[in-house]
Amino acid sequence: MRGRELRGELDAFLAESEQDLVAFRRDLHMHPELAFAEYRTTQRIAERLTAAGLSPRVLPKGTGLICDVGSGDGPTVALRADIDALPLQDEKDVPYRSTVPGVCHACGHDVHTTVLLGTSLFLAQQAAAGLLPGRVRLIFQPAEEAPGGALEVMAHGGISGVDRIFGLHCDPRVDVGQLGLRVGPITSACDRLTVRVSGPGGHTARPHLTADLVFALAKILTELPAALSRRIDPRSSLSLVWGRVEAGSAANAIPDDGVAEGTVRCLDEDAWHAAPDLIKSLLESVASAYGIEATMDYTRGVPPVVNDEVSVEMLGEAAERVLGAGAVVPTQQSLGGEDFAWYLESVPGAFARLGTRSPDGVTYDIHQGTFDVDEQAIAMGVRVMAATAFTALWDVGPLDSTVTSALA
Repeated sequence: MRGRELRGELDAFLAESEQDLVAFRRDLHMHPELAFAEYRTTQRIAERLTAAGLSPRVLPKGTGLICDVGSGDGPTVALRADIDALPLQDEKDVPYRSTVPGVCHACGHDVHTTVLLGTSLFLAQQAAAGLLPGRVRLIFQPAEEAPGGALEVMAHGGISGVDRIFGLHCDPRVDVGQLGLRVGPITSACDRLTVRVSGPGGHTARPHLTADLVFALAKILTELPAALSRRIDPRSSLSLVWGRVEAGSAANAIPDDGVAEGTVRCLDEDAWHAAPDLIKSLLESVASAYGIEATMDYTRGVPPVVNDEVSVEMLGEAAERVLGAGAVVPTQQSLGGEDFAWYLESVPGAFARLGTRSPDGVTYDIHQGTFDVDEQAIAMGVRVMAATAFTALWDVGPLDSTVTSALA
């Protein structure tokens, strides 16, 4: 089954299922659950998959699940959706507004989950008819926002035997019916840094008799980011940005301790691995110049998501098959973190941006209580993910190499 046939099969499936999928998304939106607490969400997904004749396997913590569709003969392609919500108040005035105080789907994970569910049901039909040329691994991942859910999936065999993996994320800057793609880094590594400084303290009238800790901390705040920009290839987009600084309690007293917290973001994996040691050496150099002690707590977050070129080609040709010519658009790199990156450290794959904005409509922003989508995006996502699974299982070269040459 190729091109036109696949599009026709998807048209027929969505004619019967689209409204049901919209209702499923709204139910999830009304009942959001935080990372590693997605028990109801997991149960609802498992019920629908089981009813379709599939055998979902819930992860040991009780949230998130894995399910295979099709035969083990031939390649195995994985499709992933994240299922958790955010600790934010839903500020929308809609019938499907969150019923859980302080928790809402403000990042589109309810859409991702519904898209993968719809894709699962379609693929189950195709497999039952003997039309699926391989196996598709469905990954409904918990705790992307924690993060940690991807590592939980991997620890329990979620990508064992997988040849290629794909995911998508809502993009409110892209119109419905379009898919944003990019070869190479598409999201950033994101780590947390805490710097603690200490010194003897003293009176502001006599800074020369002590270590001027506040002045030294200010130098750390400015000189570390500046030095990094000269020690790392600027194409890596390594950045250190401070978010919290605290020192002292009186205008005329030099304090004896202080703290600064920030994030380190990077688009290059080699630079990401090098960052902790480099920052530590720069910190020690600045601190010693001003006679203070400085310690660093560096907490790894996620690597950058680096899209494999062949996988992007597959996504691109699949999207053009089922959404039409011109559906694929270039997308910008983001310095936000995404734990899909952990899968790509082991398996080639790609991450796409699904357009969710109504043409000429409001451009929302993710991680805001007002976030919402044009629900036509659900059907578009099902088309893309299903077609991508078939394209990867066919394992053919790109129909039109110009799709990805424009995205590199």
